[in-house]
Amino acid sequence: MEATQSIVAEAAALEGKSAQDVIKWALDTYGDTVKIASSFGAEDVVLIDIASKINPNFKLFTLDTGRLAQETYDVIDEINKKYNVKTEFFCPDGKALEKASNELGPNFFYDSVELRKKCCGLRKMEPLGRAMASLSAWICGLRKEQSVTRAEIKKVEFFDGKPAKINPLTEWTEQDIWDYIAANNVPYNKLHDNGYPSIGCICCTRTVKRTEDVRAGRWWWESPETKECGLHKK
Repeated sequence: MEATQSIVAEAAALEGKSAQDVIKWALDTYGDTVKIASSFGAEDVVLIDIASKINPNFKLFTLDTGRLAQETYDVIDEINKKYNVKTEFFCPDGKALEKASNELGPNFFYDSVELRKKCCGLRKMEPLGRAMASLSAWICGLRKEQSVTRAEIKKVEFFDGKPAKINPLTEWTEQDIWDYIAANNVPYNKLHDNGYPSIGCICCTRTVKRTEDVRAGRWWWESPETKECGLHKK
C-alpha cells in the first residue's frame, strides 16, 4: 500500500497518541500487510501483548540469525503458546554464511565496524529484505530513550520505496515497559533478569552495569554512533 496523502496525514496525527492507538491504526490501515518485527526483547513482547488485545489475528515475524541465545528461543515458544500465534522465522542464507566464515573466520565481526556490519548484513538485512517483500508496514519496538541513534524517531515513518515503519513506543521509558510487563503478566526473555537490558546475537551482547546506557551491551567494542545493525537506519 502506497503512502497516500490521507495516510500520511493520519500518521502525523498519531504523534502524542497512545501505543494502543498507534497499533490499532496500523492494524486497521494495513491489515494483512503489516507485521510486528520482533527480536523478543522487552519492548517487543509489550507490542505483542497490546496487539493481541486489539486483534488476536495479528502477524509476527523474527530474524533468526543463527546466533541467538537459548533464552530467546524459550520466550518465542512461550509467546507462541500464550497468544496462539505462529512466529514466522526468516534465516540467513547458509551458502553466504559458509563463504564468509571460510574467507574471514568465525569471529570476523569483531575485527572492524565494516566487517561487523557485513555480518549483520548477512544475518539480518538479507533475511529482513525477504520478510519485507510482501509488507506495506512493520511495527517495531524502538524508543527514543534507548540511544542517540533513536532520539528523533516518530510514531510513523515513511521512506521511499520501503514499507512504513510504525514505532508505537517512542515516548515510553524503560520503567514504563517493565510496569506494563508486570501488570499484564507478559512473558519476557529471562536474560533481562541477569543484566541484559538489550539482547541480540549472544556473541554481540553482554551484561551492563547499572550506570551504563541500556544499549551499552550491544557491540560494546564500538562507539555509540555506530551501534545499529542496519535494520533501523533511514
